Amino acid sequence: MTNSEYAEALDWLFVQMPNYQLDGKKAYKPGLDNIRALCNFFGNPQEKLKTIHVGGTNGKGSTSNMLASVLQEAGYKVGLYNSPHLIDFTERIKINGKNCDKNFVYEFIQKLKNLPAEIKPSFFEFTTIMAFEYFYQQKVDFAIIEVGLGGRLDSTNIIQPLVTAITNVDLDHQDILGDSLEKIAVEKAGIIKPGIKIICGDDRDEVRNVIKKKAKECQSEFVDATAISNSLETDLKGKYQQKNIKVVLGIVDELIENKYSISEKDIENGLKNVQKNTGFIGRWYLFSEKPLIICDTAHNQAGLELVFEQLNSMDCHKKIVLGFVNDKKIDEVLTILPRNSEFFFVKPAINRGRPPKEYENLLIESGIKYKIFESVQEGYIAAKQTVKNNELIFIGGSNFVVGEFLEKNLERKK
Repeated sequence: MTNSEYAEALDWLFVQMPNYQLDGKKAYKPGLDNIRALCNFFGNPQEKLKTIHVGGTNGKGSTSNMLASVLQEAGYKVGLYNSPHLIDFTERIKINGKNCDKNFVYEFIQKLKNLPAEIKPSFFEFTTIMAFEYFYQQKVDFAIIEVGLGGRLDSTNIIQPLVTAITNVDLDHQDILGDSLEKIAVEKAGIIKPGIKIICGDDRDEVRNVIKKKAKECQSEFVDATAISNSLETDLKGKYQQKNIKVVLGIVDELIENKYSISEKDIENGLKNVQKNTGFIGRWYLFSEKPLIICDTAHNQAGLELVFEQLNSMDCHKKIVLGFVNDKKIDEVLTILPRNSEFFFVKPAINRGRPPKEYENLLIESGIKYKIFESVQEGYIAAKQTVKNNELIFIGGSNFVVGEFLEKNLERKK
C-alpha cells in the first residue's frame, strides 16, 4: 500500500458514507439494527473484548484518555476509540497511544466492497466496527469506547462493558437529542446496561434523577463520582479536568473491585502522563509558550463557558481565534465571550463550517473588537503578527478549528 492508495481509500470512505461530523444531521443514522448487522458480518468482535463505555456531553474524550493512561501505567494493553479525529483518521483508533496501523485501515476499507447490499453503514458505524476488529486482532486487555453522539441509539451501544460512565449532561445536538437537560439525559442514560455499574460525574438533580431512574430499572449500582475525594493532578491543564478525574477514579475503583491490578502509583503516574502515554491533544493544549498559544476543542455552550471562565482568570490581553459550524447559536456564545479580548472569527474548512459574514450583524451588535477571515490559518497568522509579550492567543470554538490549526502548524513547531 502506498501513501496515495491510502489517501484515496480514505477519500472514498468519506465520500461513500454519510458522515455527521462533516454533513450534520442528514448523515445521522440512529438505531442499532444496522451496526448489529455490520458487526455480525464481521463475526461480532465486540463480544470478544473487555470494554469500558464512556458517554456524556463534555469530558468523555479527556476521561477516556486519562483512564487509558492509568491502565497503560498498570501494564495493560489498552485500546482507545475516540471521535472525531483532529488531524489524521487513525487517531480515532489507538492502542497504548499508537495510532491504528494504516495498512489495517486500507485493507478494512476494501472489505466494504463485500458487504451485503442491505447493509449501508454510516461513516461512524463503519469506523466503530473497524475499531472493534482492530482491538480484537491486536488482543488488547481493555477497549475503552467513547460514545459518538447521544448514547441510547449510538453505534457503540451494542457492547456489554465491564463498567459504564457518564461524565455529564449539557445542551448539545438539541435537534437530535432533545431540547432539555432531562431529554438529553434520557439519551445519555441509554448506555446503562443491566447489572453494570454506572459512574456519574454530573451533580445536578435534574440529570442525576434521570440516570438514577435508569440505573434502578437496570438494577445497576449508581456511583456518584462527584462525591469522590481527590487531590491528584493531571497534565491536562483545564480546570474542568478535576471533575473528569473523579469519573476516572470511579471507573478504576470498579476495575479494582473486579480484581484488576491497578496501584495508587499507576493512577498517579497515569494522570500525570496522559499526553505522553496516549498522544491526546486538543483540550487546553499548550501549543506554545512564546508566544503563549492555547487550543481547546470545547464547542457547546457549557464547554465554552468553562474554557472562557479559565481565560477570564488569566490577567492578560487575549487574541482569540474562533470558528463555528452551522448549528451553533452564535448569539448565545457572544454573551459569554472573555473580557479584555480581541477576536478573530474564521470559517472552518468543512461543509458545515459557518462563514463569519453570515453572523457579522451579531458581532456588530455585541460591540466587541473583531476581524473576519476566510480561513483558520489566516486568522491565526493575523493574531500572531500582532501579539505582544504579555498577551496570549487562544484558538477554539470547534474541533475542526483546532484540528485545522494543528494540521497546519504542528509539524512546523517540531
